[in-house]
Amino acid sequence: MDPIVKANINNLVDVWRTASTPFNACVEGPAFSWCSVPGFEWPNKLWFNGDITEEVMRTALDSIPSGKMVIPYWNTTGEEIIIAHGGVKGSEQAGMSLKLERPFHTENRLLFRVVNTPADAALWAGIYPQAFGYSIDQKILEATYSCLRYYLALLDGQPVGTAILHLQDGIAGIHGVGVVPAARRKGFANEIMAFVLNESIALNAGYATLQASQMGKGIYLDMGFGEQFTIRNYAVHK
Repeated sequence: MDPIVKANINNLVDVWRTASTPFNACVEGPAFSWCSVPGFEWPNKLWFNGDITEEVMRTALDSIPSGKMVIPYWNTTGEEIIIAHGGVKGSEQAGMSLKLERPFHTENRLLFRVVNTPADAALWAGIYPQAFGYSIDQKILEATYSCLRYYLALLDGQPVGTAILHLQDGIAGIHGVGVVPAARRKGFANEIMAFVLNESIALNAGYATLQASQMGKGIYLDMGFGEQFTIRNYAVHK
């Protein structure tokens, strides 16, 4: 596997791990791992650390808790096994990366705050579902904002956007960049992204990685990101 692709996946997995560990809700093994916080919608992920075989799939499904779990498929084989066990394809994301060589221009229309108080955690968690259609619980932010950087973007004092930055081994993993529907089509996603990239450069990251939706991919291509791989997300119910 290409080193930057591996770093991209590792950063994403570590976000799930970091979010669920304070709740003792991450189980890891050589063949597969899963994170599921009871009562929370996210992260709730099951992923495979090697080849997906029939035996590994059965063992994984036996081990996860009841309810909905999302399997991000970035492997090269075994997709048909996920489907055969009831996996229903949902969203698709592009794994992308960018070498950080220069600062990015920002319009300075938005004010940014790093979330480090329960009040800002509540604001961030309150608007995130408007942008993404699922929630990240406020309790996760409060348990992890000492190790993950959650950014709140404000326009005229009102929260309009979110972002997460996770630094790991010189890689700036950028996650959860979203804008509420009422503030879309005004270039705010670009401004949020440029701000977080500049933060990453200031923190001495060499590369930025992300997983883009179809809606966001064009923005990131225009900013210089390259597309390396695809993640297809499958929902399974136990």
